[in-house]
Amino acid sequence: MTADPVDPADIIAAALSRLRGRRQHPHDHGPHEHGPHGMRPRGRRSPWGADGGLRHGAPALIRMVEALSAASEPLSVSGLAEAIGVDQPRASRLVQQGVDRGWVRREADPDDARRTRIALTSEGVRLFRGVRGERREALGRALAAFTDEESAELARLLTKLADNWNV
Repeated sequence: MTADPVDPADIIAAALSRLRGRRQHPHDHGPHEHGPHGMRPRGRRSPWGADGGLRHGAPALIRMVEALSAASEPLSVSGLAEAIGVDQPRASRLVQQGVDRGWVRREADPDDARRTRIALTSEGVRLFRGVRGERREALGRALAAFTDEESAELARLLTKLADNWNV
């Protein structure tokens, strides 16, 4: 059996990113990562580090930047909402926050002037690369305890989970 030329850590990171957009939201009254009042439980730090402009809603903003980076072309607001697992009004608010921070821009859809597409700015690309690098380093540290076979199996299983997750 020959080794897959794709690093399992990249596959795992992609699957985790897809799963993050599909978790239940607090208003669904299901389990979620934050405690009461949207606060992160004491002692838990975001794996993305402190970014002076990110406060409440940071995970969704990061998912937005990730989705736009992964897209082959700018996305509509509804396409973005679907990609990150939020409703269209929430996606619209995230886009506005991204515009305000200089991470994304709105542009006219060349096929339908009534529609707007959302694209990353150069600042958004820089942000994505920084977040991706921090996440990749953290994932690399965590995977150091795994054998090559275990890493490949984890990548396979997480991808299968992401492919079949229907919330």
